[in-house]
Amino acid sequence: MSKNTTIDRRACLKGAGTALALPLLDAMGWAEASETNASKLPVRMGFMYMPHGVIMDQFWPTDAESFLTSPPPALDSLRPVLDQCLMMKGIAGVPNGPFKGAPHALELSTWLTAALPAPDKRDEISISISADQIAAVALGAFTTLPSLELATMPQTWKENQAGLNEAYYSHCSFRSPTQAVPAETNPRNVLNRLFNKTEQSGGRTSTGISPLDRNMLDLVLGGARDLRRTLPVADQRKLDEYLGSVRSVERRIAAIELRQKEAAMEKAGVRSSRRNESDSPPIEIKIPEGDRRSEYMQVMCDLNVLAFQTDTTRVCTYIGSTPNGVSYPELGFNDQHHSTTHHNNDATKVGKVAAITAFNIEQFAYMVKKMHGLREGDGTLLDNCIMMWGSGLENGDRHTRENLPFIIAGRGGGSINTGRFLSDVKGNQGDLLTTLLTCAGVPLDRPVGIATKQIKEIAAKS
Repeated sequence: MSKNTTIDRRACLKGAGTALALPLLDAMGWAEASETNASKLPVRMGFMYMPHGVIMDQFWPTDAESFLTSPPPALDSLRPVLDQCLMMKGIAGVPNGPFKGAPHALELSTWLTAALPAPDKRDEISISISADQIAAVALGAFTTLPSLELATMPQTWKENQAGLNEAYYSHCSFRSPTQAVPAETNPRNVLNRLFNKTEQSGGRTSTGISPLDRNMLDLVLGGARDLRRTLPVADQRKLDEYLGSVRSVERRIAAIELRQKEAAMEKAGVRSSRRNESDSPPIEIKIPEGDRRSEYMQVMCDLNVLAFQTDTTRVCTYIGSTPNGVSYPELGFNDQHHSTTHHNNDATKVGKVAAITAFNIEQFAYMVKKMHGLREGDGTLLDNCIMMWGSGLENGDRHTRENLPFIIAGRGGGSINTGRFLSDVKGNQGDLLTTLLTCAGVPLDRPVGIATKQIKEIAAKS
């Protein structure tokens, strides 16, 4: 390929019922790039949530000097990329106001809105548009999907604290003050949505997984080979890595689905022909609640990475779990997260909460490290992302919200100064969200929620 030839950014590989978006190649330009800045790279925003707060002395760094060299136990999985991260202590949550008895309805619903529900409309949705949807309006014009909302658990929790609508317990994205955005919990559906794959009738195998599902990439590899011959060596390598990643995700999703089906057959008394009489029956893997919760969460994180890598969307929100109703047998205990956080300083329960926090941060670290390993332009995919992990409570035992835990990863296209711990920030949840949106280049006509300012310490020096 000559240096003067470029590929349309919207180009994709196509097969029957499948359209596979391409990653950013050096031979591409961006739809919104100006003539004077043809290589402009987009900034993506990702938000990943964990409920019930943290064990503070295991989450917060001791001081700014030791942040990179001796991080607290909860951050151990982030060690390789701490220089790509920013932490700040002192971000206050939205005050409970008239909802003192509704900490779990508020912790998720206020996380990206930085606003309280309307007290005179408690039984219906009435809250502010969330930060991710503000970003989707501005950034979604350039992508196939304005935003992508993911969740580990079905959004069906039934509770009625302080008379508040049930949607507040399991949703953090609000497209408008009266419309919650549902999240997708099935990774197969997410994969199909990302790659515009349509299901074909018939032709299903005995496993219930169609040949089209199991060999999605085979439909487009012919086109990939033709394209590959026209690309520079660096782009050829990038295309190969990308196709390998997509195939890996597809196979892992298929494996989860196959184990589900076999476990269901065993439960119904039908022994799978795939195992011997002496073999133990397969573990029943439920999506999303399985024994290997990390496997499911990492597939969802990979789907987030693929969506950003292909510029299918620039905004993704992932609810790792919702308040109440989740346990972590993978960690060696079956206690529910919520009940364990009411530990009253019992050492055993404190240890379990700390393990749950570290587990959730480990899944965030998995995604961030993968982004850091993917080259984009002169840097990495992570360089052009703003990824926020956090919780809507500070201390689950006492439901405090004065000092919410947040981790920011990625430099936002050079707008954020990472590799630091800011130990004494003065600001609130709305201030943080307003600042991050500004760093992503999202124009704002008003601050987010209760914001009164931007947190200047976050920004990289110009």
